[in-house]
Amino acid sequence: MSTSADQVARLLALIPYLQARPGITLADAAAAFSLSQKQLMADLWIAFMCGLPGGMPGDLIEVDMDAVEGEGVIRLSNADILSKPLRLAPHEVGTLRLALQAVREIAAPESYAAIDSASAKLATMSWQDGPMAVVSMVTGDESVRQSLVDALEGQRRVRLTYEGGARGDTTTPVVDPAALVVRDGFAYLEAWATDRRGWRSYRLDRIIAVDVTGEKGEDHGRPPLRDDWLSDAASEVTLRVQDSAWWITENYPTSATAGDLVTLQVVDPAWLRQLVLRLGAEAEVVDPLAAQDEAVLAAREAVARYTTWSGAGDVVPGEGPV
Repeated sequence: MSTSADQVARLLALIPYLQARPGITLADAAAAFSLSQKQLMADLWIAFMCGLPGGMPGDLIEVDMDAVEGEGVIRLSNADILSKPLRLAPHEVGTLRLALQAVREIAAPESYAAIDSASAKLATMSWQDGPMAVVSMVTGDESVRQSLVDALEGQRRVRLTYEGGARGDTTTPVVDPAALVVRDGFAYLEAWATDRRGWRSYRLDRIIAVDVTGEKGEDHGRPPLRDDWLSDAASEVTLRVQDSAWWITENYPTSATAGDLVTLQVVDPAWLRQLVLRLGAEAEVVDPLAAQDEAVLAAREAVARYTTWSGAGDVVPGEGPV
C-alpha cells in the first residue's frame, strides 16, 4: 500500500527519469522503480494532473496516456521545472555523510572504496563550508571484521579467540555469526554460541582472531534485541551507594533507584565483583545475599593478596618497609 507522501516522493524522482527517457516502456520503468505496472499507471494519472499554478494546458505536465494504455510506452514532457535532480540541504548532506562514516567503521575493508566514493559525491552536493562532525566507534581490527563479514555472507561457523573483559581470561567459543551491530559507541557480533546453545554478544575489539571451522552455520532466526537479551539473561542486584558513586546509574544498566539504593542488571558475576571492589567503601551490596557474600569474599581475597605482596619486603612510598 502506498501513502500519498510515498507517492509524492516517488513522483519527484520518477518524472525527471521519464522525461530523460522518452519512449521507455511501461514494463522497464516499473522495473527501474520496483513498482507494479498498475501502481506506475496510477502515478502517471496523478502526474497528468500536476504542473504549475493556473491549471491551463500549457501549465500541466503532459503525459500521452493513450500511448501508455495502447502501446505500453511512456512519453512525458512539459516538466522542465523538475528536470534537475533535487539538491540536499546542508544538514541532510551532513546526516548522510555521518551515516556513511558509521557504516565504514563497522564495514569490511573491501567496502571502503564504495563508501568513500559515496561520501565524496555527497560532499560536492553541499554549499556549506567548514568541518563536519566525526563518528567515533570502537570496532576492533579490520581483519577481524573482514573475517566476520565473510562468515556472515557464507553462513559459516567460526571459532573466536575472545578476551573476556571483566573476567580477564581468554576463551574460544564456537559460534554461528548472525549480525554486526553498534551500541553505545561499540561494535558487537551477535552470534549463537553452540556450547551454551543461546545468543551471545561479543565486542569486536575483544575478538583477537576468527577461525573458520569448516562447518556450515545453522539458521537460528533473528538475534534478540539488546533490551530483550539483557532482561532475559540478567539478574538484579541492589547496592546502597554514597553520592560519590551515583555515577554508576549513568553508565550501567539500572532497573530502579530509590533513595540511596540502586538496582543494577547484572549478567556477569565477575563484572559485579570488579565493580564492587572499584567502589570500595562507596557501595554496599544489599540484595541478594549470595551477591553480598560474593562481594565480601572478593574483598577478603583482595586484602589477602595485598598482605602477601606487602609482606615480601616491598616498600610503600613514604612509609618504608611494610
